[in-house]
Amino acid sequence: MSIPVRSRTMLLVGAVAAGAALTSACRGTMSIQSLLDDPGRYEGETVRVKGEVTRAFGALGQGAYRIDDGTGTMNVVSRELGAPREGAEVGVEGTFRSVFTFGGESGAVILEKDRFDP
Repeated sequence: MSIPVRSRTMLLVGAVAAGAALTSACRGTMSIQSLLDDPGRYEGETVRVKGEVTRAFGALGQGAYRIDDGTGTMNVVSRELGAPREGAEVGVEGTFRSVFTFGGESGAVILEKDRFDP
């Protein structure tokens, strides 16, 4: 049994649209609270967050800054892009690293790979 050309075209278009939607969803941001609530789950994973820069230090293209998304704060280490100014709204993609969990506190950092407009 052969599938008509029009049906095959519709199936192909549907598959491409579903793939694009899935890729888009995978590139979405997550809350800092989610990362800090279960840091072991995200250890070594590429994550994306966005928020306001509350502290920043940079020199010679390298830097560190803290980002606040309203659910929590996260430190970001930048080895190539420097640090954005305090008060800037940024999105960051990078590797999540859990530094410590002690009682009700979790410390973590994102090793920045890329920055995007939130």
